[in-house]
Amino acid sequence: MHSASPPIPRRAWLLAALGVLAFALSIPMTRLASGSSAEPALPPMFVAIGRAVVAGLLASVYLLYVRAQRPSPAQWRSLAAMAAGVVFGWPLFLGWAVREVDAIHAAVISGLLPLGTAVAASWALGQRAGLRFWTCALLGLVWVLLFAAWRGAGALAVADLLLLAAVACSSFGYVHGARLSGQMPPEQVISWALVLCLPLTLPLAAWVWLVQGVGLNVPAPAWGGFAYVAVVSMWMGFFPWYRALALGGALRVGQVQTLQPFLSVLLAVPLLGEQLDLAVLGFLVLVLATVVMGQRSRSLA
Repeated sequence: MHSASPPIPRRAWLLAALGVLAFALSIPMTRLASGSSAEPALPPMFVAIGRAVVAGLLASVYLLYVRAQRPSPAQWRSLAAMAAGVVFGWPLFLGWAVREVDAIHAAVISGLLPLGTAVAASWALGQRAGLRFWTCALLGLVWVLLFAAWRGAGALAVADLLLLAAVACSSFGYVHGARLSGQMPPEQVISWALVLCLPLTLPLAAWVWLVQGVGLNVPAPAWGGFAYVAVVSMWMGFFPWYRALALGGALRVGQVQTLQPFLSVLLAVPLLGEQLDLAVLGFLVLVLATVVMGQRSRSLA
């Protein structure tokens, strides 16, 4: 028999929903900032690294304002692992991918993120999962690969592999961030990770600006997209998200994340003028139904 889990505070669900809404705009806004291969805007490398710089500077001010206690050596190591996933991996791979595929395509692939986070938790935290969970994880990957091959005229594109790499990086980073949220104020977790990266991201962003020639003639909407991913996606969106995970647990509250691809798809239509057809919606439903089954089997394990 399994002991009943304690009820999750309503505040945790509300904070999780707010975090998911903030992150749902990340894919459309990254596409808006980077543009497409036919109509490029800001270089994807600049968007990825520049957003970490802007967020890192804001985080520095915040940490000074709240007089945050410095992390321990062990926490620094976890922050570095988290940063590798959410500060570098996800933004870089996503930025390169959405130059080649539309935001709706990217949102469907990112539907694997909740399962990816659970897989990362099993690997990094030693949490056990049953056969049903792993079957669902494999089935979800199959649906995503079939969708990518269908959109790619029978073959996977480089952008699809980049999106899968982005999901893997984000999942890895989320797990380390969720663990740290139980050791320090959740708002400080992402802030310390960003500050840790500043000695690398600052000179790298300057180098990208000079070498790749980021011009002032970039359209205003692209700068608007960059501002959003820098302030919200890279920093403030993590405030409610990690607070929710700390209140209700990553495994249970994290299920709200299944709504994120739907929101990303719906937001990409008015923001970017992309077209949503029934086939794409059908694949998205299949992926997310598999994710829900996998998470339920894991919660019962």
